[in-house]
Amino acid sequence: MYRRRLVPPDFAVPAEILGPGFRMRRLSLADAVPDFEAVMESAGRLRGFIEPGSDWPDGLTLHENRVDLGWHEREFTIGHSFAYTVMSLEATRCLGCAYVYPSDKAGFDAMAFWWVRTSEAALDRSVGEALRASLAGWPLPRIAFPGRDIPWPAWSALPDR
Repeated sequence: MYRRRLVPPDFAVPAEILGPGFRMRRLSLADAVPDFEAVMESAGRLRGFIEPGSDWPDGLTLHENRVDLGWHEREFTIGHSFAYTVMSLEATRCLGCAYVYPSDKAGFDAMAFWWVRTSEAALDRSVGEALRASLAGWPLPRIAFPGRDIPWPAWSALPDR
């Protein structure tokens, strides 16, 4: 778990972010099965996507996914990080996820990531635009998008906080 609040306690973190054809809402333990299905469908695309060199989600089990989602839910509740599930408008299908974490690199307040399941790759740009538009209103002036705006080697080379 992260050890510091990412935003001030009086900031109302959006519980939902709407986009064309999808809605992002707080990720919760109840999302474990649809999230797991999306992750497993997209395992080849996700390997090393959010953390270079990582083999996640190789070997991920539904139980481990539940543990991860419980952690994400708790972190959101205490304001240390924020994870959103990207769902179809009807809330019947998990399309991906988005995350906002404290930055471990100097010069940045936070780092943000998103992914969409392989079968929904056409939504990648729209999900990113919706997340960026929402984050523009957060009290985090310096948000990094490693692997998107900053290549992973450049991000890794930055000094730590």
